[in-house]
Amino acid sequence: MIDPVILCFLMFGVACALLMAGFPVAFTLAGTALGFALVGSALDVFSLSLLTAFPQSIFGTMVNETLVAVPLFVFMGVMLERSRIAEELLDNMGRMFGTLPGGLAFSVCIVGALLAASTGIVGATVVTMGLMSLPTMIKRGYDKRLACGTIAASGTLGQIIPPSIVLVLLGDQLSVAYQNAQFSMGIFSPDTVSVNDLFAGALFPGFMLVGLYILYQIGYVLVHPKGAPAIPEEELGDLAGFAFFRQIFHALAAPILLIVAVLGSILIGLASPTEAAGVGAIGATMLAGYRRDESRGWPIILGVLCMAGLLALTYSFDLRSQRSVVSVTEWAAIGAAMVLTVGLAFGVIVSLVRTFTWRDRDGARVLAAVCQSTMSISAMVFTIIIGARMFSIVFIGLGGADYVEHVLENLPGGTLAAILLVMAIMFVMGFFLDFLEIVFIVVPIVAPILLQMEMPDGSSMSPVWLGIMMAMNLQTSFLTPPFGFALFYLRGVAPPEIRTMDIYRGIVPFVIIQIFGLVLLWYLPQVATWLPLALYGR
Repeated sequence: MIDPVILCFLMFGVACALLMAGFPVAFTLAGTALGFALVGSALDVFSLSLLTAFPQSIFGTMVNETLVAVPLFVFMGVMLERSRIAEELLDNMGRMFGTLPGGLAFSVCIVGALLAASTGIVGATVVTMGLMSLPTMIKRGYDKRLACGTIAASGTLGQIIPPSIVLVLLGDQLSVAYQNAQFSMGIFSPDTVSVNDLFAGALFPGFMLVGLYILYQIGYVLVHPKGAPAIPEEELGDLAGFAFFRQIFHALAAPILLIVAVLGSILIGLASPTEAAGVGAIGATMLAGYRRDESRGWPIILGVLCMAGLLALTYSFDLRSQRSVVSVTEWAAIGAAMVLTVGLAFGVIVSLVRTFTWRDRDGARVLAAVCQSTMSISAMVFTIIIGARMFSIVFIGLGGADYVEHVLENLPGGTLAAILLVMAIMFVMGFFLDFLEIVFIVVPIVAPILLQMEMPDGSSMSPVWLGIMMAMNLQTSFLTPPFGFALFYLRGVAPPEIRTMDIYRGIVPFVIIQIFGLVLLWYLPQVATWLPLALYGR
């Protein structure tokens, strides 16, 4: 009789080979798992009755309120990309920092961070910055590798700076893994870890990465000043007049307001990630409607003010009317909320009409294009989730999880060696697989095992710290050749004089920076754990 563990390794290898060959992710995972389930059943090492858990797993995915945030965040990001907010940010930031050596590179990093905190869509960010900044940087005499690496790395910041789809999906997986780990340890009143915790934990590490990128660029400028020259002031126009600062405010106000509304409401506990994603989707729609016709922007401004008022009332009062005792003040607040809701609805309706009638550069209606893109991306994500569930069921049924647990628990070096091995495997897998496959294949298997282990000082492992370490590691999967998606996006919009090797060589320093960031996070876990502890006490 064949050892079922051998079937586990064969299943994993076949799935990876098929993915690298270009087969669709979701169908590869589910099809490979089903094939090996049938083989295992024929060899009498797998019970097909285990597959009865698959329909329930699909139902659990579809009713998971946390995952509702995924299409809402995707909608927000695509709508903001269509409203050309990135173009305005890049143009004005380039003028602001362009007179400094390396100023255009600094601008790309700052804009990448702002777009990450307001959209989180890697493809849209890389393509937009590649179309707008790369030709300018090359024309100004920037080193091709520095320019390509800066744009590709800055575009991936949306995977670590919240709100991030990766953190939503990773938080959902870690929540289940953390509860399973505690049940295995005999703790039947388990603590929880949520997407809110990961959002709070990722904030400082994300901006730490931005700082490391800029420090590298400063060092590059000092060593190779000709590789990142400054732009003469006379070519940038008036940098001190009121009109320039008005342009800067116009470019920055919208993303900052959206960041405060979405991320702020999550961090202070006013809204769940799903609710905040809804606020972000509506806010992005109103912003696009305002950009469509700023001369008649008062309905949108009214709607934004009403939304802000509703958030303030929700934070200050209990607006539930179906209670036995409601004070006069609370009734007044409820009445005010109803009036503000009417104003918000008016602003949203005007925005929807404007975005529906607005045609982009390709002649497509903006609202229709955004809805189509949201549907296709969301369908892809959820189909991968479903396929990965089948893969996990078969992998566990063949005893793969028990074998992995045995290996990790018996490594020389204990917990630290286990974490290092898992991080190394995820890093190597990032060369060949997308972050979605890694999140839904690796994390459910290894996270419950790691979270049962003790750290060398005897303390339990922080699920937030582990999650942020994994998220930062997964970010490199967008940059590492041959299948880094950020590299493909940039290659698709790069000028003809940019060779593929220029892009590959340009991202090497930034991948090293991210590994250095992981090392810093290893020795300074407080960077990830301090804010969740301060906000939520965990």
